[in-house]
Amino acid sequence: MVTYPDIVRQKQLILLDCISGSTAYNLNVSTSDIDKKGVFIMPQMQLYGFIRQEQIANDSHDEVYFEIGRFLDLLSKNNPSMLELLSTPAQFILQKHPLMQLLKPEDFLSKLCLDTFAGYAQTQIRKARGLNKKINKPLDTERKSVIDFCWVIYQNDTVPLKEWLTTMGYNQQDCGLTSLPHFRDVYLLYHRSQLSAGTLRGIISGDDADDVQLSIVPKDAERLAMMNFNKDGYSVYCREYREYKQWEEKRNQHRYQNTLSHGKNYDAKNMMHTFRLLNMAEEIALHHEVRVYRHDRDFLLKIRVGEFDFDNLMAMAEEKMGLIEELFAKSNLPDVPRLSNPQELLVEIRTEFYKQ
Repeated sequence: MVTYPDIVRQKQLILLDCISGSTAYNLNVSTSDIDKKGVFIMPQMQLYGFIRQEQIANDSHDEVYFEIGRFLDLLSKNNPSMLELLSTPAQFILQKHPLMQLLKPEDFLSKLCLDTFAGYAQTQIRKARGLNKKINKPLDTERKSVIDFCWVIYQNDTVPLKEWLTTMGYNQQDCGLTSLPHFRDVYLLYHRSQLSAGTLRGIISGDDADDVQLSIVPKDAERLAMMNFNKDGYSVYCREYREYKQWEEKRNQHRYQNTLSHGKNYDAKNMMHTFRLLNMAEEIALHHEVRVYRHDRDFLLKIRVGEFDFDNLMAMAEEKMGLIEELFAKSNLPDVPRLSNPQELLVEIRTEFYKQ
């Protein structure tokens, strides 16, 4: 199996080697790394064996190479990264095998780009909305319990169970519940002071309980109150709390601090690339080409440093999406790539390469 060190030593296996990322986009700043992407071909003996490879990368994943078969497959699906790689400006191409001249961007561009470029941008916008919500509405450090989602009917009003317990001078452990037929998540509430014998189990078994619990109460006991447990609200909260904690654990701390520092409460770098993709989708519809090198650098870098409010960016993105959809509807781009059989091209490239 070919490894990254093999590629470094055996450069004859590289069909295309390019500087990519922010440098190729003309969006690099002083702190930007230099990324590389390329295309390689498996040695002939490996092709005949069991092992197949789709891509290889160095340890930091800032240098990634796609096997020619995988590259052509993704191109035929109008994958943005692969179309960008194939359209890399000449000044950023470090090595290019003559066989790569057989691959022309215009043979692959189609109306699928509406979904791959603009559609991917929409996905990033949804993520940005989620991130914006997490930053602006951070969850409490201490996780809420079932008790926080319970309400009691008291004095012709509804009050939080916690408030009612404090008013009455009760602990939840000394209370008990019975179900109320035909009323979902509604219970009759009792206190141990009403019992001449026996005990009540408490409203919940503990802080980590995920539901209320029932007690056995004498039939002649008179309920103190009616209580509702907002079970659906508690379930939504649990899901959001879990997702928030996962995000908090996995978030890129450097980018998160940048987000906080510019004060706009969105991932500025993510939003910059979202608008880059939207602008590229518009250019594909209008000009039938992938323009990797960005002449809209000033606008995109303004997004990166947080010069726009989040709501303004969202409004701009929605307006842009509407325009792009209209442009693709009017465009004479084919519905699918003109290259009807990329497999034939793959066979031709492999045959010629191994022959050499």
